[in-house]
Amino acid sequence: MKNQNTAPEKSLSAPFVYPNMKIAFILLITCFAAWGVAANMTDPLVKVFSKIFTMSTFESALVQFAYYGAYFCLAIPAAFINARYSYKAGVLTGLGLAILGALAFYPASVSMTYGFFLAALFILAAGLSILETSANPFVMTMGPEGSAARRLNLAQAFNPVGTNIGVFLAATLILPNLNTASAEERASMAPEMLLSIRADELNSVMTPYVGMAFVLMIIWVLIYFMRIPKSENKVNVDEVQTIDFMATLGRLLARKQYRWGVVAQFFNVAAQTCTWTFTIQYVQETLGGTEASASDYLQYSLIIFLISRFVMTWLMGFFRPAVLLSILALLGTALCLYAVMVPDISGVWAIVSISACLSLMFPTIYSIALDGLGSDTKFGSAGLVMAILGGAVMPLVQGATIDEFGAIISYVVPAVCFLVVAAYGMFSVKNTTV
Repeated sequence: MKNQNTAPEKSLSAPFVYPNMKIAFILLITCFAAWGVAANMTDPLVKVFSKIFTMSTFESALVQFAYYGAYFCLAIPAAFINARYSYKAGVLTGLGLAILGALAFYPASVSMTYGFFLAALFILAAGLSILETSANPFVMTMGPEGSAARRLNLAQAFNPVGTNIGVFLAATLILPNLNTASAEERASMAPEMLLSIRADELNSVMTPYVGMAFVLMIIWVLIYFMRIPKSENKVNVDEVQTIDFMATLGRLLARKQYRWGVVAQFFNVAAQTCTWTFTIQYVQETLGGTEASASDYLQYSLIIFLISRFVMTWLMGFFRPAVLLSILALLGTALCLYAVMVPDISGVWAIVSISACLSLMFPTIYSIALDGLGSDTKFGSAGLVMAILGGAVMPLVQGATIDEFGAIISYVVPAVCFLVVAAYGMFSVKNTTV
């Protein structure tokens, strides 16, 4: 009689190690969608807070610094949680912290303080950092290594579903409720009137985040009761007791494929965040109109991103991921430069089309960099999540560029970021089999 505790053989044709991993995979997909909602509901807040608090683009870009800075700070603690306990424990911890952050938007709206909102965003993103650090490698370990990149791309394909929901929520619940008064008009208002307007606007910001908190609670409960085979979820005590962080770090940095993968991920996330964060500003500077009407183009971008994720996953069945990464990164640079040189409706559609290039990048860089890491994968995953710091730093650079030269010229910043990603893609074509 076959031992039921023996793990089935991992064949390249089998998408999952265990049959009931399909249920776990489906539940994890909801997590990929959840952090997509949070990230892209946050992108328009740069413009929103700039108007509500009458501040510069650089100051309002601190929204992204707080959000992606939290990813940088919590990635290593997440790796220790995964190593000491399990990927499931990491997912639950991340969801729990994200729930607290989303709920913190209520007291932030009551206080009407920009710093309180930044703190709430930091807590929310801290939870999502732990969630993402855990969920990505969790998906990769659900089946054979040979199909890990394609399986991760499939899971990540549902992230744009969340991003579209996030932008839709911002476009319907936040942006239309902004008062049309300009900065000059706000400056001349009586303090009581200004406070009343600001309270209404911040209440609109708070509502979708608190609603998201309750959705995350449901996901937390479902994953808590999710059954994972003990052989996949059990911690090797001897391995935990002998964790040598510095030795692990040394092995990771010794691998060019991983080391440069972290750099590429930094600039990939930077390009993505810059492109989406300032789409509204580019459209308004080019075509005019309100924030709500300009946000339509951000929605178009994310629809393209969603469709392209599935298309790219299909193309990976025919082309090496590294080849596709190189081509799309170079195309991203070309589209950014076209938007800078031709600031009209075609330039706007160039900005929108960049999302097709972005669709492939995060999971592909992630899987290439982690390929062959073995027991170092959990900490390697943390390093790649820390690279999301690019989304905190480069929007500040682009924000300062907008304050000085305008939104059109500022798209030189993501153009440079794409070039770094293209270099990593070409390096991977020559030096890896992925």
